[in-house]
Amino acid sequence: MSVDDSKEKIGHKQEPVSIDSSEIKSLKQLIDIVSGKDVTHYDFQHDSGLAEPLFFPFLAIVGQFEMKLALILTIINPNIGGVLLIGPRGTAKTTSVRGLIDILPFVENSTCPYGCLPEDIETNGHDAICPDCAQKIEQNIPLSEISKVRIIELPLNSTLDSVIGILDMDHPIGSGKHLKRGILSLADKNILYIDEVNLLPDEIINSILDASAMGKYSIRKGSDSATFRSRFTLIGSMNPEEGNLRPQIMDRFGLRVVTSGLDKDTDRLAAYSRASQYLNNPYEFIKIYQEENALARQEIERAKKFVWKVKLDPKIANIGIELIKDLNIHSLRAELTLFEAAKALAASENREYITEEDIITIAPMALRLRRSAYISEFIEKNNAENLEINTSLGKLIK
Repeated sequence: MSVDDSKEKIGHKQEPVSIDSSEIKSLKQLIDIVSGKDVTHYDFQHDSGLAEPLFFPFLAIVGQFEMKLALILTIINPNIGGVLLIGPRGTAKTTSVRGLIDILPFVENSTCPYGCLPEDIETNGHDAICPDCAQKIEQNIPLSEISKVRIIELPLNSTLDSVIGILDMDHPIGSGKHLKRGILSLADKNILYIDEVNLLPDEIINSILDASAMGKYSIRKGSDSATFRSRFTLIGSMNPEEGNLRPQIMDRFGLRVVTSGLDKDTDRLAAYSRASQYLNNPYEFIKIYQEENALARQEIERAKKFVWKVKLDPKIANIGIELIKDLNIHSLRAELTLFEAAKALAASENREYITEEDIITIAPMALRLRRSAYISEFIEKNNAENLEINTSLGKLIK
């Protein structure tokens, strides 16, 4: 081979290798296949020069199967209650969340700064929307648009006002909607991501959890008040070296994933290689995964529409309940997370039923970090005291 031929070969830009979508039977299989994709033969030497944020592709992350599966399941079924990622620095927690942007489904979002939607009129009439949107209705202008689910990141320095909303001095008082939407309202029907959730002030994390549980929240400023929707999917991440999370906050997260470094030398080398290629040319690297991203988004959208069809057989339900009781877990959120995540997993495989294998796959993510030695001891002492009281009563009252 001549020198010129070598240069031509090295400079040649490889096109992404297509995958056969007919061979993909589930999202789990897609994650496995794409995680092991060989990208070493692509040319990433030239800089694209682009300045816009381009996040590392979710499907390009090496290993971390449980974390990737948990995030996809909670997108399919928000009833799971979100995901908490726990682990040391450098284990792709934030990278995986931001990388979801390329596979997120589409949803109806308000175009109004106050979050007005057509459903407001259906439930509470025209008084429930702002004057600008009322005028749009008269002119047959839509109040919403179909757009991709967004990832709303909560800054660590957020104030309570920025989270829940503030008084809009530019909007006419008495018009019914003059409180500016906070981050919680902006996250409606989207993903709210909280990095270093264990470092947030108590008042902020409490307001987030309450709004997440209710799907809406109300704020009052003097004589003015407003209620905003907050039907978001909550994702948090934390490094346990930097502090613990209060038990009542931990209980609100559905799935819990503990991340760690990659064990295999080949995986660590592959992770380095992909990170290097991405840093050299993010745009070209992301293009390699365009086909897989589109397929993943399509499968997620299908599963979201299908998940309500999945049924829980009493036999499978009994296995899950007995497992929770055997582990001495008291919170009923354990059953909710376990079964709703199992439904999402079944839907991702186009099944209308939950299997024992689904329970085996989901149980570690849904049930870890739910037990409390203090609560178990407290309840045991309380039961013993009740027994003593009833025994004494039995002696005195015959």
